[in-house]
Amino acid sequence: MEAGVRLSAGASKWDIREKIWDYMEANNLADFPRPVHHRIPNFKGASHAASRLPGLQEFQTAKTIKVNPDAPQRMARFLTLEARKTLLVPTPRLRTGLFNKIVPPPGATKEILRICATSQGVKNYSVPIGLDAKVQVDLVVVGSVAVSEQGWRIGKGEGFADMEYGMMASMGAVREDTPVVTVVHDCQVVDIAEELLEDHDLTVDYILTPTRTIKTGCKRPKPQGIIWHKISYEMLEKIPILKNLRHRESQAGKDVTLKDEHPDFPNARKPVDLDENTKPGNTNLPAESASALVGHCCVGNNPLSTKSGTHGALTTVYVGNIPPGTRVSELKSALREFQAVPLRLSWQGAQHRAFLDYTDKITAENVLASLKGLSLRGHTLRVELAKNQRSKGQVAFSEQRNKYK
Repeated sequence: MEAGVRLSAGASKWDIREKIWDYMEANNLADFPRPVHHRIPNFKGASHAASRLPGLQEFQTAKTIKVNPDAPQRMARFLTLEARKTLLVPTPRLRTGLFNKIVPPPGATKEILRICATSQGVKNYSVPIGLDAKVQVDLVVVGSVAVSEQGWRIGKGEGFADMEYGMMASMGAVREDTPVVTVVHDCQVVDIAEELLEDHDLTVDYILTPTRTIKTGCKRPKPQGIIWHKISYEMLEKIPILKNLRHRESQAGKDVTLKDEHPDFPNARKPVDLDENTKPGNTNLPAESASALVGHCCVGNNPLSTKSGTHGALTTVYVGNIPPGTRVSELKSALREFQAVPLRLSWQGAQHRAFLDYTDKITAENVLASLKGLSLRGHTLRVELAKNQRSKGQVAFSEQRNKYK
């Protein structure tokens, strides 16, 4: 531990974060982007620290490696690609899904691989990986704000690395013994009281710094899934794939009660009913919860109406790959859970598809983000904007449906 980072007895997680951020800035150890406060800090020497990664036996034997998108892990992403291993990068803040699998172009040079390892490269050379993917992650590389030699880790306070690991555990992508590595500056290795750790906190097995490779020998169990009673409604709204996972685990009979729903929580909310309670065949979905879509409000009895919404501006979402035997009630239940209740649902179960009408394109695009990776009966649904959006009249509306016949 660097002598300059002094922690007082009884320091909280936030105290430790502030001390690390302040020290790195004051001593010019930070690198772009700055200031490093409220970030996984990039630091001078990050590439040198990450260059220790190929020396780990666990890296050498790994086939698939998940590396966080933060700046100090850029070299780790490059080294993974250079070693011709499969690289998975979480989507930033989990806004549009879980992972991106980086697919460099054939014959990619080192320079191209370096580009692939950047945030822009992730956008240009990747394919999405959802909850249905049968992927096995052999090594996990995460960022940290602070870490102890015992393997206790503190992130920037938003919980995304812990949540990503919990999701991987839920989908069977990691095992209890899957090693976790973090890349940090030496000053970020500090004493952390074990009592600060909670059951959702991810621990690490290796710490790579510019001067050391530390094997922690940590025996504390890692998260084995999402701990729902620590998830808030606010977080659920921000992360569509989290709603998808909650829907699945509810169907599997697991307790998915949220923090806001617990009796001990002040002004606890009534648990969301995840069960289907409408009559089969009724294609007019109820309006409950629809107003929670960002930027839209309820007007009258129209769940997704806006003040300017008109029939001429309706936008249609196509839902395909609906498995045989699926009832319309199952789709309606999923739409309510993901707060994607349409103005109208056109069910074509025999053709394994449905069409959902929304007030405008912005609403429809919000729905697309929310339903990304949605599955029914083990089948991932195809959800996209319907081609040739209707302009006016039912004739054009019928023509756009014919595109899928």
